[in-house]
Amino acid sequence: MSTALQDRLQTTLGNAYLVERELSPGGMSRLFLATERALDRKVVVKLLPPELATEHSAQRFQREMLVTARLQHAHILPVLTAGARDGLMFYVTPFVAGDSLRNRIATMGALAMDEAIRLLREVAEALAFAHARDVVHRDLKPDNIFLQHGHAILADFGIARAVEQATRGTPTDRLTRTGLGLGTPGYMSPEQL
Repeated sequence: MSTALQDRLQTTLGNAYLVERELSPGGMSRLFLATERALDRKVVVKLLPPELATEHSAQRFQREMLVTARLQHAHILPVLTAGARDGLMFYVTPFVAGDSLRNRIATMGALAMDEAIRLLREVAEALAFAHARDVVHRDLKPDNIFLQHGHAILADFGIARAVEQATRGTPTDRLTRTGLGLGTPGYMSPEQL
């Protein structure tokens, strides 16, 4: 954990949040557990690390914030606020006290059939909601499904594609290119691999 980065983030956030500790890092981001002081609730601050803040990664992170913020659904992790100050780009989401589906299966084994069907239905509802708004998740895996009070919460739209935006413009305007595979290989479709 980088104490210097945590201190820098705390300075950037000011008194609105108390940054407590770093959580496990995301793919191209860093996650910090914090307390939102005004409402006394736990939140997660997702940060684009300064060392990775190229123009391309900053555009992708900005797009993730915007895409996720417009997806207000019971089974999608919402964005509470976002910002870019002092060279740091971040957004804030609620802290999900539950575990990821990956950890749940690893610690407790296979899900009961009725639980698996219910969770699958909830994830499908979240994906259908996103698809109806022209957003494709592109990294659906057990690590990105959190369980809160027994219900599925879909997270990490970091490489989601807003279909309308991705199909407009020239290839140089797009943030992904032909031949560039994004996502987790074990969960990609064969044609994507």
